[in-house]
Amino acid sequence: MNNLGFKGIVQKLSFIREYSSLFLPIVIIVVAALVFIPTQLISNTLRKQVAGESISVGKRVGGLITNSIPRDQWKEEEKYQQSFAEDANQISLLAKHSSQRELLSYKLFPEPKDVSSLIFDEFGQKFRSGVEKFIERLNAHDCPSNAELTKALSSAQIATKTGLSTEFSSSGVDETIKQTLCSNRALESSAYTNPSDVDGYDFWGKYKYTGMSDAVRDCWCWQVGYWIIEDVFDTIDAMNAGSKTVFTSPVKRLLYVNFTQWSNKAARQSRTAKLPRYVLSALDGFTESCTGRFCNSDIDVVHFRVSVVLSTKAVLPFMQQLCSAKQHKFKGFTGKEPEQTFKHNQITVLESSITAIDRVGQLHNLYRYGQDAVVKVDLICEYIFDRKGYDEIKPKAIKDLLPAAATGGTGSS
Repeated sequence: MNNLGFKGIVQKLSFIREYSSLFLPIVIIVVAALVFIPTQLISNTLRKQVAGESISVGKRVGGLITNSIPRDQWKEEEKYQQSFAEDANQISLLAKHSSQRELLSYKLFPEPKDVSSLIFDEFGQKFRSGVEKFIERLNAHDCPSNAELTKALSSAQIATKTGLSTEFSSSGVDETIKQTLCSNRALESSAYTNPSDVDGYDFWGKYKYTGMSDAVRDCWCWQVGYWIIEDVFDTIDAMNAGSKTVFTSPVKRLLYVNFTQWSNKAARQSRTAKLPRYVLSALDGFTESCTGRFCNSDIDVVHFRVSVVLSTKAVLPFMQQLCSAKQHKFKGFTGKEPEQTFKHNQITVLESSITAIDRVGQLHNLYRYGQDAVVKVDLICEYIFDRKGYDEIKPKAIKDLLPAAATGGTGSS
């Protein structure tokens, strides 16, 4: 038994000896397998880690390098900020200049330099003269008056009775004369208007001095009104540039410029005259303000109304022109400084109403508007004053009514 066991073992060892040459490669394969599998797993993990972190970081770094800020970029940024500040300062300066306007009198504001009441009469005369010059510059006239018509008809009747005129039959002569007189007025005018249609003109024509405080207040309010009236006439002048007759003018007639709620002339005349006034709250406004602007420490707000008859094609251009920038001259608030040319753009249309007109009705039967389709346009507008521009000449009584200024003390200073 022992021999057999030993022989069996020897035979098994012999078998192993026969394949001993394969032993080493097998060991190598096993070891390689044991090493390769963890290595592959580690490699995959490492690859993912590299892709998720190293490559991503590398791309970001590359992007930063590509988009890196030049060393002197701060200088360019400084220039930009300086330019931005200059733009802001320029806008502030333009706003200030917009309220620096010529005065009708340099003797009144902020306090009169003369105690005589004559300086207020002089202001009123300049106001009326200024309105008349605006109308003259427009080459504007009113329609023939009843007195003119009566005189023309009387002359025609006398001529007919004495046999000096047989051109027209007695039944048609009155209408023919009326049509001729009205047409001739339209041909010799670029627009229709009457000084009395401009608020303030009749006020100063009937002005009576009632005391220094009231007089200074009246003059200041109408000085503000005069600047607004000037812009309205400048607008019509620009619209009608080059036209010599009403027939060819886009703006046919200025019905009124006023500073009250009363758009109807008869209604306005039936009320005590109101001054142009600052809008301190919604209660002072002529309509609900779409801008939400009222007088505050930086700006003053005034509402006004304007009504015109114009060609239907000119409705939007008129509103655009009214709200456009305009130039004005300024010689300081003494009137003696070197003249400068500034710009102002202070009007916003708050409400508009467009209605057809009855050409044969009482309000229009003596006016001739030509072949254009025409409408009546009523506007309620907002006018803005920059307080830094003119607060230095604003009377104390007016300042006391307003919010304190943004810089330099209180409203009563």
